[in-house]
Order: sequence, then C-alpha cells, then structure tokens
Amino acid sequence: MPLAAINLRTPTSVPPEERNFLPRDPFEPWERRGQLRLVMQPAQILLMYVVVPLWFCAGMADYLCHRRSDLAHTSGAKESLIHLLMFAEMAVPLLAALLLEINALVFAIMIVAFLAHEVTALWDVSYAKTRRDISPIEQHVHSFLELIPFAAGLLLATLHWPQFLALFGLGDEPSRFVLELKREPLPPMYVVAVLAGAALLEALPYLEELWRALWTNGFRLVPRRR
Repeated sequence: MPLAAINLRTPTSVPPEERNFLPRDPFEPWERRGQLRLVMQPAQILLMYVVVPLWFCAGMADYLCHRRSDLAHTSGAKESLIHLLMFAEMAVPLLAALLLEINALVFAIMIVAFLAHEVTALWDVSYAKTRRDISPIEQHVHSFLELIPFAAGLLLATLHWPQFLALFGLGDEPSRFVLELKREPLPPMYVVAVLAGAALLEALPYLEELWRALWTNGFRLVPRRR
C-alpha cells in the first residue's frame, strides 16, 4: 500500500476544530463525542494495561530469582541496595508520567533516568556475578527489566511526538521546560492502583530482601565468603 494512502491523524494533522478531542497524556481517555463513549489510542492501552503490569511482574520475578540464589548469604545487602537504587531511578519517570504534563523537560528527565538505570544495572550484574550464580532465567528477566522502560518511553514519545521532537530542537512546536501537574488529572483509581502495585510488587519485596540480608550477616553489607 502506498504510504500516501495511509491515514495518519496526529495532533498536528487534525483540523484545529477537532484537536480538543485528542488526549494530552498517555493515560488520558479521549474526550467524549456525541454519546458518552471513551476512546483510547492503541499506544495508550499498551502502556497502561500491558507495559506497566509487565514491569511489575518482571520486578517480582527478579526478586524471586534473588531468593532462589540465596542472595542473603552471597552478594548480601550491597546488591539489595543497588536494586533499591534502580527502583528509585525508575520511580522518577513513573511518577512523572502519572502526575505531570508530558513535555520536553519530562522527556529529558526520563532519558537521564533510563541511562542512569542502565549504568546501575551494569554495576549490579558486575558485582553479583562475583558472589553468586545468575541463572539463565534471571538473565532473561533482566532483559525485560531493561527493555520495558525503553518500550514505555517509545510509546510515550509517539503520544507526545511534538514535544519529543522539540527536546532535540526539531519540529514546529516550541519545547516546554516546566514542571506542572496535569491540567486534567488521571483517574484516581488508576493512579492508586499503579502506586499500590509499585509499592507491593517492587518496593516492599526489595526492602524485605535488604532487611533479610542485613539480619543474616550481622548488618554487614557484604557477607563473608563461605
């Protein structure tokens, strides 16, 4: 099919009188047309109901892999602290996507957080491999944990393409470098569900891992080699 025959309706290609119907953020449903009916872009659905839950599942799987490899007696609390650092690095863009208007500054924060996460992940594996066995399953889980944030960023960029381009000095829209709460907040139940999922499936398991490693080794960061 010729490219010209594909109907691509983006915020800049839609007539001005229809632009109010376009969503402003990846979680925000399209405005109602005619009868009360919510319409969402495919990228929004993937981001909300596939990518975010998959991230939670991968985080829990990684925690279970650590338990199976007896992290408390091998790499110890030092590795647990690295895991909490990586969680914090991903919590920043997650909170930004949930609470803030998506603009060039938010994209810049997300890119920096992603790069920091990748560097920390390299540090994590470089240390862990000297102290414990990293199974093929755990390595596969790590690939999910590294690529899911990247996939989320790509989906977010497609939903806010003008501001993503503006970050690099491209496109027709001026870049906005300001932190502001969403003008139209996300549904409270969705925000609560995501925050609860992050706390219960990410933060709490890794805090338990840290406490168990500290308690097992007399509050030493690195266990004595057996």
